[in-house]
Amino acid sequence: MSDDDRPDPDDFAEMLRNLLGGQGGIDPAQFEQLRGLGIDPAMMQQVMRHMQGVFAAGGGDGEIDWSTARTRALHLANQDDHGISSGDRQDFDQAFSLATLWLSEATTISELSTTPRALTRGQWVEATLPVWQELAGPVASSISDAMTEAIGSQLPEDMRDVAAGAGRLMRTVGGSMFAGQLGAVVGALSQEVVSGGDVGIPVMPDGEAAILPQNFADFGRDLEIDEEQLALSLATRELAHARLFRHAKWLRLHVISQVTEFARGLRVDTDALEDLAGRFDPSSPEELRRALENGELIPPRTEAQTAALTRLENLLATIEGWVDVVTADATGRLPAADRIAEAVRRRRAVGGPAERAMGSLVGLELRPRRLREAAAMWRAVTDAVGIAVRDSLWDYPDLMPTADDIDDPAALVARLQALARGERPERDEMDAALEALLSGEEPGADGGPDAPDAEPEEGPGGPRPV
Repeated sequence: MSDDDRPDPDDFAEMLRNLLGGQGGIDPAQFEQLRGLGIDPAMMQQVMRHMQGVFAAGGGDGEIDWSTARTRALHLANQDDHGISSGDRQDFDQAFSLATLWLSEATTISELSTTPRALTRGQWVEATLPVWQELAGPVASSISDAMTEAIGSQLPEDMRDVAAGAGRLMRTVGGSMFAGQLGAVVGALSQEVVSGGDVGIPVMPDGEAAILPQNFADFGRDLEIDEEQLALSLATRELAHARLFRHAKWLRLHVISQVTEFARGLRVDTDALEDLAGRFDPSSPEELRRALENGELIPPRTEAQTAALTRLENLLATIEGWVDVVTADATGRLPAADRIAEAVRRRRAVGGPAERAMGSLVGLELRPRRLREAAAMWRAVTDAVGIAVRDSLWDYPDLMPTADDIDDPAALVARLQALARGERPERDEMDAALEALLSGEEPGADGGPDAPDAEPEEGPGGPRPV
């Protein structure tokens, strides 16, 4: 095409101004003129239609519209939701009541202030979606930013200044796509989870415990275990999980911050995104949807992400190991207690299809891989020093057992027994620094390199104190 035949970029600029002004009214014939600018008219028409939809919904401010996630999640959750019969509700009320009594013998952590309840799948979505949004937010932002960058790089040079003002809008479009996929995963999860704490992280509101009767029935169908025993065991486990997070109020933020720390380190594979964009068919978005679901846009983990994931796995194992031991002690009178506990451990180790989809979507599978080792540590502590000392380790963050304690429970037990005898642990540099800070002394007052009488050190501007 000659320069005379090449469409005037001002025409495209006017088209964008109409769109960004929310005016609409774009002539379809204008799209065909875009071929001269190297832009696929079909793709641009699809993008324009999507953008106008965003404007119609009040979007375009750069924020992610999570209502898409909620709508899609509830659609999937309510498709086959049979509701809760009065009989099921009564059965689980009784199971929770008895489990509360049993837990009073197995832990010193106090009972919940709210009444545990049976939930439908849709109610579980409504209760937990705010936490899923918080966890997925950093990944959604990363994908949105990458889409904005990729689309900007595909525009002709003389068009980029025109499209520069659309950056926030493109973030909204990209975030909306991700929110839709998140909703699909959360909706599928609602068909798998048996209880509020089933995924290992605190997705329920603080201090609340719940069981989903319909999923409970699906879980127990092939176990050949008495339903009453199964209900009592799972109710006890759910209450133990909820009690722990209500007691250790810092723990909820600690878990969520570790997940978001991992998620913030995610970067979208721009090469994969651009390759996908090059063959993207707007009339058939399935390939893009599969790429998001399968994690194809998330590159391999960095060393920092691997370290963050290891810390998170140890934390989840420490939490669920405690829940395992407390539940085992509380339900020891049930003949099938061991079989139920093993079924739960295997289920957590393998996960269901929706949980694996969540791992692909955000690059993170919430697996307590060291659950058995952590449970063995808590059992050793319980046998050695009793439940009161064991549970006191959740009083403050710096008391919680570490990964080293999971590796060497005997060392942890020895420290706890020494404290019980009144022996003080050996002081280290951190203890000395903290004591000096609390007493108001200058750091290094013992004559170290930071001591006040140390000789001044030459700096760029002459002598300066050290």
